[in-house]
Amino acid sequence: MARRAVFLDRDGTLNQEVQYLHRVEDFVWIPGAPAAISRLNRAGFLTLVVTNQAGVAHGYYSEEDVQRLHSHMQAELNETGTRIDGFYYCPYHPKGISSAYRRHSLERKPGGGMFMRAIREWAIAPALSYVVGDRNTDLDPGRCLGMTTLLVETGYGALEKTASRADHVVLDITGAVDLILRQRSGC
Repeated sequence: MARRAVFLDRDGTLNQEVQYLHRVEDFVWIPGAPAAISRLNRAGFLTLVVTNQAGVAHGYYSEEDVQRLHSHMQAELNETGTRIDGFYYCPYHPKGISSAYRRHSLERKPGGGMFMRAIREWAIAPALSYVVGDRNTDLDPGRCLGMTTLLVETGYGALEKTASRADHVVLDITGAVDLILRQRSGC
């Protein structure tokens, strides 16, 4: 049976935008984000984070730092019975300084590699799923796969909304989840 999911960008969507965020002590949730994720959990949606992490390719931090930050996010959510079902990240960038990570990759948004992998691993129905992000490049893979796209005005979203290709533009992650749950219920 195909499942429904909400693909969530990380920086600027779930947490405050910090360029090349990798330190737990610099992590700050966008107000209402944990509660919004909890609402998706209760409504039966898979919640999947999809994030470009070019800082690895640029040598600013390691994959272990990315994983540590994701573990921190999960631990904070778990304290309230909330969860992210999966974290997907792309450490590659074509102009990276590290030869191990310097390359073009379909995993890197706007490529759809992370989305396609999650769809296979979780048996997701794209037509029943959503993508939420603060940049049009966050949404492009979902749009190409037939998902409903929501641009949040947090992070870079306020700048990108004038040229948005999103199905919907909302104030923040709480507004995105409000809309998703209204669409799900048909109201």
